[in-house]
Amino acid sequence: MMAPHPTPPRIVLGSTSRYRGELLRRLIADFEQSAPGTDETPLPDEVPAERALRLAVTKAEAVAGRSRDALVIGSDQVAELDGMILDKPGTAERARAQLAASSGREVHFHTALCLLDTRDGRRHTHVDHTRVLFRELGLAEINRYIEREQPLDCAGSFKCEGLGISLFESIDNRDPSALIGLPLIALARLLRETGIDLP
Repeated sequence: MMAPHPTPPRIVLGSTSRYRGELLRRLIADFEQSAPGTDETPLPDEVPAERALRLAVTKAEAVAGRSRDALVIGSDQVAELDGMILDKPGTAERARAQLAASSGREVHFHTALCLLDTRDGRRHTHVDHTRVLFRELGLAEINRYIEREQPLDCAGSFKCEGLGISLFESIDNRDPSALIGLPLIALARLLRETGIDLP
């Protein structure tokens, strides 16, 4: 077993996402958030799970470069429908198209996590896989949902922690927090392994 580090590290979340910030707050009250400024352009022939992991690692490394004595958390989520990536829609029109395409179908969410310890350079990673089965959605209810919740900054065009849960037949996963954007069960394990005391 490694000797403990002499001073407790800062915790830095490599994201300015309020969703990930709210999730991390469930585990840790005192942490910083820093924008990684990562280029998220997909690579040729990159499968969704690999893209999610690559971006989680890249985000953590970008923030680690300016964060001494810190545990840096990078995370990324890629939504996939029949091999096609569903990015954050950005507009109501694109959100309508995504939800219409997902109607009655199974969408896969790959949520990757990287915990990088800048004290010793060690990197810990995890990828969560969630399967979401959408119920059959009519255009009117898709429009009502988008108008009420405005999920334009969410991969897959929904917020499962809010009204978006009403769009599903079922969710199959090991960690409910992963679908929101940060797999807390895996993160808690990795933090404990690096010496952070959690209940």
